[in-house]
Amino acid sequence: MRLRDFLLVACGVMLAAPVLLAQSKSAEDLTAGKLLVAPREAPDPDFAETVILLVRYERGGALGLIVNHPTAIPVSKALRDVKGAGKSPDSLYMGGPVDVAAVMALVRSTEAPRDGLRIFGDLFAINSRKDMEGALNASKTSGGLRIYVGYCGWSGGQLENEVKLGGWYIFDRSAETVFDAKPETLWSRLIARTEFRIAGLNWRL
Repeated sequence: MRLRDFLLVACGVMLAAPVLLAQSKSAEDLTAGKLLVAPREAPDPDFAETVILLVRYERGGALGLIVNHPTAIPVSKALRDVKGAGKSPDSLYMGGPVDVAAVMALVRSTEAPRDGLRIFGDLFAINSRKDMEGALNASKTSGGLRIYVGYCGWSGGQLENEVKLGGWYIFDRSAETVFDAKPETLWSRLIARTEFRIAGLNWRL
């Protein structure tokens, strides 16, 4: 690629994405709030083209939610017995292959939900009925609330091993990415950033 063409591509990417999230393939960078992006050739087909938020990360294991797989199931229908769900215009998200009967939500709030788990900043994970009802009644759009069924889970050392084997790119914390307005294209946009970075490094070498 000629220098002029490379610079034009670089400018286009920067204009399309003013904030370029840092990325890593080091297990040492794993922590709650980080985003896992599956490579094009994902070792596990269950995680192909996924972007996962690490909700909890500890020595004994990790828990995450896939944030880019909305379903066609309306929240109003799936959670009809939960107060506030009936007015929700949003759809459920498939959070992962583990325990698909489990319901969890991600919410941005200036006040901590009673039983919520702070992931970072104003981003919380909730799964109690009371917190869910409060979030549904407070939210009018999906800009600060998304509800998931199922989750992703790793036992102690499992996720670290997957990262070491090249199974994940690790991106920095970003609530804006978690609540991206176009989740269906989120994975392709993030994976393109990893490839652009690699191309840039190769060009410099």
